[in-house]
Amino acid sequence: MHPKARIHADPVLEVDQFDCLPDSLVLLILNKVEDVRSLGRCSAVSKRFCGLVSLVHDVYVKIDRVVGVDGDAEDTLNLSSPKPRNIFSHFLKLMLFTIIKPFHNMRNPNGNGRPLFAQLSQHSPAQVLRNFTHIRNLRVELPCGDVGTEEGVLLRWRAEYGSTLQNCVILGGTRVDRRPVSGEHEPSLEDNGSMPESFYTNGGLKLRVVWTISSLIAASTRHYLLRSIIKDHPTLTSLVLTDADGQGTLCMGAEQLKEFRENQLSASACSNRTQVPACNMKLKYAPYLELPGGMALQGATLVAIKPSTEGSNVGHTSCKETDAFISGAFDGPFKFAVKALMKRRTYLLEMNGF
Repeated sequence: MHPKARIHADPVLEVDQFDCLPDSLVLLILNKVEDVRSLGRCSAVSKRFCGLVSLVHDVYVKIDRVVGVDGDAEDTLNLSSPKPRNIFSHFLKLMLFTIIKPFHNMRNPNGNGRPLFAQLSQHSPAQVLRNFTHIRNLRVELPCGDVGTEEGVLLRWRAEYGSTLQNCVILGGTRVDRRPVSGEHEPSLEDNGSMPESFYTNGGLKLRVVWTISSLIAASTRHYLLRSIIKDHPTLTSLVLTDADGQGTLCMGAEQLKEFRENQLSASACSNRTQVPACNMKLKYAPYLELPGGMALQGATLVAIKPSTEGSNVGHTSCKETDAFISGAFDGPFKFAVKALMKRRTYLLEMNGF
């Protein structure tokens, strides 16, 4: 009987095949992860991962809570609390709080035992993002929209910023509902392409002005909060700040970010936001608008806003770019609504800076 042979592990299998992957391939995978929470967990895996995570190009940050001006975590507003109905209540929410237990528990790879992100529980996204040195595309999502609206009211806005407002488009409606199953909606007798008289007498115009000012305040407040992030990340080429409700989106491309860094930011004297310049506005209105998917939008309104300081210097190319920005501002049925409203009669309005 042969003696029992001792079983040895195959030395080939002892090699960690994952370590054989080049850093460039691992970094490509990490760039697909994007979510800062998941990246934080990846950083805790090994020293190698910790070093590679800081080099990722694409980062997505989801804000769970908003901390008050004093930065006290005990005053943090949770998503379970009632949603503020007043835009001005958001002025006191300058410190945006998120993020994440995986980062909080990470240890410094230098071996000194100290947390890599000390006191993270009181840090803003700007402070957390400082640990990423090569960010090119950044997307930040706030927990909710800034402008409180009544139930059933539609309000969407998208703003393009450099050092100041460049373009803004607002889509609103007094009610979004399903189209009647039987029969088609009969257009209002006042819908002859012109603004109906009732629009001025029942407070419709005043409501649209409130939507416009509130949306511009929300956009300029978000823009002001991005100062430190843009300053700390010269590699940024794309920056999007949106919210979980899908109400508003602020976007900055490579040219806008460059212009932001080269010009001084004009802050509003009355609050912590960027000053809104004097603007020209084009308003389009339809009492009733049928949308794809069996939806209907009542009191459909489109407001296109552009700083008036550019005036006659806006060339044909700029007009095309502005139209492209408006047409591509929203997705789905709201994209259809914008295109339909762009064919309506235009009403010109002017607004002073504030």
